[in-house]
Amino acid sequence: MYIITIIKSIEKMLKQPIKLESNLIIRNAEKTDCDDIMRLINELAVFEKYPDQRSMNLVLRQDGFGEHPLYSCLVVEDSSVSSARIVAIALMFNVYSTWEGKCLHLEDLYVQVDFRKRGIGKALFAATYQIAVETNCARLNFNVLDWNTTAIDFYKSFGAVDLTEKEGWHGLRVTRENMEIQLEKWKTN
Repeated sequence: MYIITIIKSIEKMLKQPIKLESNLIIRNAEKTDCDDIMRLINELAVFEKYPDQRSMNLVLRQDGFGEHPLYSCLVVEDSSVSSARIVAIALMFNVYSTWEGKCLHLEDLYVQVDFRKRGIGKALFAATYQIAVETNCARLNFNVLDWNTTAIDFYKSFGAVDLTEKEGWHGLRVTRENMEIQLEKWKTN
């Protein structure tokens, strides 16, 4: 399974935490980090103006740290406080392209406001590139809101291409609720 390959690659790549500053390190997420990861996901939801889009901690634990993990995550830990805390995350998983094969999808890259402009986002993005290359991924996919020009410019500065601009691709989504409604409609037709 590809996600296991990615997790092993992250473990191999990060056998030793990567030191960013005297008190900041990038390391693999552990099950005990889920509360902090959830806190950052909730901060990201508020930042993206979707405060109701919050996931459940129990699901996060099961999906990332169960028998068959569905995602992997890097965290940046700040050890300058008495109980070290997570200040940034990069959460990713594999997807498949019928044209190119295995790809990596970066679901969330988030750095707390007080820790921005210190190279943390760049370091997490570079680690994500390394994971994609080491696990033989054809490309890295991710989404950015159209109003978040700071993030768009950041990603473009590292070679990202806006597929809506370049190729006209639009990301579409169907919620579980809408799938269930549509399935019921199809059953009655």
